[in-house]
Amino acid sequence: MQKANNLAPTMQELTFRGMLLGALITVIFTASNVYLGLKVGLTFASSIPAAVISMAVLKMFSGSNILENNMVQTQASSAGTLSSVIFVIPGLLMMGYWQGFPFLQTLLICTAGGILGVIFTIPLRTAMVVNTNLPYPEGVAAAEILKAGNHEGEEGTGDSGIKEIATGGFIAATVGFLTNGLRIISDSAGLWFKGGNAVFQIPMGFSLALLGAGYLVGILGGIAILLGIFLTWEVAVPYFTATSEIPANTDMVGYAMTIWKTKVRFIGVGTIGIAAIWTLLVLMKPMIEGMTQSFKALRDPNGQTQDRTQQDLSPKTMIAVVLVSIILIVIALHNFIEKAPISAEASVLLVIVCTALAVFIGFFVAAACGYMAGLVGSSSSPISGIGIISIVLISLTLMLVGKITGLLETLEGQQFLTALTIFSGSIVVSTAAISNDNLQDLKTGLLVKATPWKQQVALIIGCIVGALVIAPVLEILYHAYGFTGALPRPDMDPTQALSAPQATLMTTIAQGIFNSNLEWTYIFMGIALGVLLIIIDIVLKKISHNSFALPALAVGMGIYLPPSINMPIVIGAIMSWLITRHLKAYAARKGDKTGNIEKKAERYGTLFAAGLIVGESLMGVILAFIIAASVTSGGSEAPLALQLENWDNVAKILGLVVFVLGMIIFSSRILRAKK
Repeated sequence: MQKANNLAPTMQELTFRGMLLGALITVIFTASNVYLGLKVGLTFASSIPAAVISMAVLKMFSGSNILENNMVQTQASSAGTLSSVIFVIPGLLMMGYWQGFPFLQTLLICTAGGILGVIFTIPLRTAMVVNTNLPYPEGVAAAEILKAGNHEGEEGTGDSGIKEIATGGFIAATVGFLTNGLRIISDSAGLWFKGGNAVFQIPMGFSLALLGAGYLVGILGGIAILLGIFLTWEVAVPYFTATSEIPANTDMVGYAMTIWKTKVRFIGVGTIGIAAIWTLLVLMKPMIEGMTQSFKALRDPNGQTQDRTQQDLSPKTMIAVVLVSIILIVIALHNFIEKAPISAEASVLLVIVCTALAVFIGFFVAAACGYMAGLVGSSSSPISGIGIISIVLISLTLMLVGKITGLLETLEGQQFLTALTIFSGSIVVSTAAISNDNLQDLKTGLLVKATPWKQQVALIIGCIVGALVIAPVLEILYHAYGFTGALPRPDMDPTQALSAPQATLMTTIAQGIFNSNLEWTYIFMGIALGVLLIIIDIVLKKISHNSFALPALAVGMGIYLPPSINMPIVIGAIMSWLITRHLKAYAARKGDKTGNIEKKAERYGTLFAAGLIVGESLMGVILAFIIAASVTSGGSEAPLALQLENWDNVAKILGLVVFVLGMIIFSSRILRAKK
């Protein structure tokens, strides 16, 4: 291992071929993510598939190394995250304000927001990546894949770990193909039952990738998410269904899901919001310390650390990049606002206010998003929840400006302010998404001994490339299918329209605020719950000396995210805890005082979990291309589906059986450490 460390400074990291390969992967994955996000409301994390592709391609060239591969995945990872802007910006078409996606404006807000997401998280690297116990599941998994591809054996044994990754990847890819390709296995199930009028659900999801992520998350995060699930499906949804009548011609399951989407989910928004604010307050000290160190380095350039693996972008560069990004935001806002029939004074005021909102809200949510990514991974971090909080804050601020300028007095003014809220919120979501990803990538870099500032440059390049792709892809998809409630041509089939669920929700919230008909009760309920959880968390940490905790953010995610996403994470976390306890007891009986058994088990578990995430991610990318090719040629949205009759219940049973088998195989691979 020492040999690798000594060679690291001479290895090439940022190379032309690496940047070119990263750009190509970014283009492909961004297009795929935009389509999937608009269709089903979910995107896939692209770091791990990008790392696998990079290793496969660069091995054909001489001189490739682990650090060059890391730079490629760092750059390409922006594809999975910057495309999260689709959770907001299609709302401008849904409300009829835009008739297409102006290239320049879309490019500017994605580029500026993404770059700010990189810069804002740099002062947090030491506190939240280096000196932290946050698991960063995807960052750790990506590092293990890069190490395995580089044939770094465990303590010189030559065990690269490829076998574990390949086994997990093959299993997860096969299950993903059967689930999302052939559609013969269900990806989720729920046991629904009634007690009086109250509707309950015991939910379940069957994603092996999320099982692997849960294994890496750990028991504290898993228990917190489980509490959120319990509060949702055994308390809140039953209460609301019991106190109201199910409408005629509505089934029990559909009604309960409507209650969750329109009421309970907003409780999760409130909980996430107050927990995010608390996280910011807790992180304020390390944030200030990080910025103070940066400004000290600015005054004393010679004082910067000579350790390559601890060097971030210089403070001068960071300030310059932030200023350029702010200028881009001003240009984008000016182009957006100048078309509105308002006075020059009001236009200038709105540009200043919206720029300040985008920058300051983006700065604060960057820390919260980085923390959430560290806790449960980028794929499971509720970016749309952060987007809702941003939309609410921007809407309330612009309402005050609207009253001052008189814009609220007309319907046209209200529509304009609603559109401006969505536009400004898109910048914040871009910032939040990339900050979500940057710290995950920096964790990978820390584990493979990369140079942080070079990773930060690679991610900025990725943001620019991704931003160039997003606008044209959105334009093509809009004119090909349209969005729910926004069809470009009257003769189009509305059943083929892309649903863009998050954008619909954001637009509904913004319109509800400006029309004064948004239901605030549930958001305030979530805030109250979040305060209670924060108090419990503080008490638990104090009396247990930080051995126990109850992260309020994780509870909020348990309420906000679909249960099919949450449950596999919880099960993976519990499985990890049980196996760890078993192995500790076994090691004690065998007199293993060196901890070799636990170290081997941790390595096996991490590698296999990484394989599960890789397999499902790569299969998701492949299926995305197949689906896109089918739909664009007038075919089915499920071209590989077998369309078996009366198969729903069988598919759910098969999904459960396969998931349990996956758990058994996963556990057996880890327990090999006993041999």
